[in-house]
Amino acid sequence: MEFIRGLHNLKPRHRGCVATIGNFDGVHLGHQAVIGQLAERAQELKLPTLVLLFEPQPQEFFRPEAAPPRLTRLREKIVALRRYSVDRVLCVRFNARFAALAAEDFIRRVLVEGLGVRYLVVGDDFRFGHDRRGDFAMLAEAGRRHGFQVVNMHPVNMDGARVSSTRIRAALAQADLATAEKLLGRPYRMCGRVAHGDKRGRTLGVPTANIYLHRKTTPLTGVFVVEMFGLAREPLPGVANIGTRPTVGGTRTLLEAHLLDFADDIYGAYVHVNFLHKLRAEMRFASLDELKARIAQDVAEARAFFAQYHTNYSTQRRKDAEGAKGF
Repeated sequence: MEFIRGLHNLKPRHRGCVATIGNFDGVHLGHQAVIGQLAERAQELKLPTLVLLFEPQPQEFFRPEAAPPRLTRLREKIVALRRYSVDRVLCVRFNARFAALAAEDFIRRVLVEGLGVRYLVVGDDFRFGHDRRGDFAMLAEAGRRHGFQVVNMHPVNMDGARVSSTRIRAALAQADLATAEKLLGRPYRMCGRVAHGDKRGRTLGVPTANIYLHRKTTPLTGVFVVEMFGLAREPLPGVANIGTRPTVGGTRTLLEAHLLDFADDIYGAYVHVNFLHKLRAEMRFASLDELKARIAQDVAEARAFFAQYHTNYSTQRRKDAEGAKGF
């Protein structure tokens, strides 16, 4: 998959594609269906697929204090999109200059001259251009004039409602990780590079892998049972805290993961942390001794969870294998 950062990096060879436009926050089952829709048409037209993203997301530009927490940062989106039939990702910087671009100029400069789009998939409520003047009808009319087809995204429904990033955020806010996993098609995860911290975990007997989240707000806070991927041994079971660490006077939101029965040096590693179960909310304790006692309880509860989790997983794999024998 090719990543193109900025319109100025578009080359003549990038002209001619089937494309979609959106935030793709979470790259959930709805987004995956759009990519599948694109891939089918791309095969017919013998053209590459392209996903057009904006950074920051438009809501973050216009209302930074009111923007919802991100499910995925840009790199996390790219990692997720690599798993599907996406040939190119174009990331456009959403700044004041781009926000002032007239809808007609967006069509001409980006879709026609820049990308040479032949087939475009967008939601029927998609709005674009200065003052949000552009809409689906304008795109469809432009497509008739410039020779590209514009079609609606195929909605994906689950349990009587549409799959959406908003719905996933609501599930995570309620610590409903099972629903979030169903809508995403995978456990909810955060990714990042393991960084040096203040080493306080070591003094408490629970060394942690510290991951700075680089986002204003997070869709999850509290203490969770997790699995870590991206290392030579994977998955690695653990317990993690997302929060500001109020007991020790922290102010910056951090993901701290304590891996069970693991003591390797992993500083600098880029890892993926899957969230499996919430143990409790983040708390302020009166002393470090109280904090240490509660962490010990968290670790014990995580071990109990994994004992059951792996039993259930092994049972399901055995059933799947037995069912496959009939084919």
